[in-house]
Amino acid sequence: MRIIPVLDLKGGKVVRAQQGKRDRYRPIVTPLSQTSDVVAVTEGLRRLYPFPTFYIADLDAIEGGTPNSGALARLKAMAEPPELWVDAGIADEKTLSAALAEPLLYPVLGSESQQDGALLRRFCDHPDLILSLDFFDDGFRGPASFLDEPELWPQKVIVMTLAKVGSASGPDFTRLEAIIAKAGSRSVIAAGGVRNEADIRALSSLGIAAALVATSLHDGTLTPRHLATLGT
Repeated sequence: MRIIPVLDLKGGKVVRAQQGKRDRYRPIVTPLSQTSDVVAVTEGLRRLYPFPTFYIADLDAIEGGTPNSGALARLKAMAEPPELWVDAGIADEKTLSAALAEPLLYPVLGSESQQDGALLRRFCDHPDLILSLDFFDDGFRGPASFLDEPELWPQKVIVMTLAKVGSASGPDFTRLEAIIAKAGSRSVIAAGGVRNEADIRALSSLGIAAALVATSLHDGTLTPRHLATLGT
């Protein structure tokens, strides 16, 4: 099972996520990097393990502000540039088409950013599109059709439980099981609450293809030995 580190970007810096309460996010303080600079944090994470893929939440873009394009460009310019799964609040066809054409970038269509199912219907068969089903404290955020019509899901589906992000409270196993039951042959990716190796192994047993992880990497709970053993 793959472990994919998360980089939450705000104002060009990596910030620490707290249960989806984005007004509380502050620049990350981590033993893996002396600063919250995006390249420095990425390099710090890669000293734990040579992660080939990173998930990016461009919080400014998701909230309707200026995208963190400069930070993404710097990641792409690294000596060994990672594959980037990027949620930048995409909500129109022109922006999604442009993102799908970018090398090393796999756009994430976040349900919370959609007014209807038009974009998903138009691009669901594209091999580089990733769908994020976004769940907040008050439940699912997005068009109801996203949950009701799993036949429209692309090959990769993230189950994003925002209330669990940064909480170290454990994955949302019940919800993940429900999505797996609908997903057929698609890859389901867990996001939120992963605490330790035991959680990773439990997710793998459930049939989860990958987990988006931040806190347990920065606080040292998942060590280089764990990561090597898990074969991420």
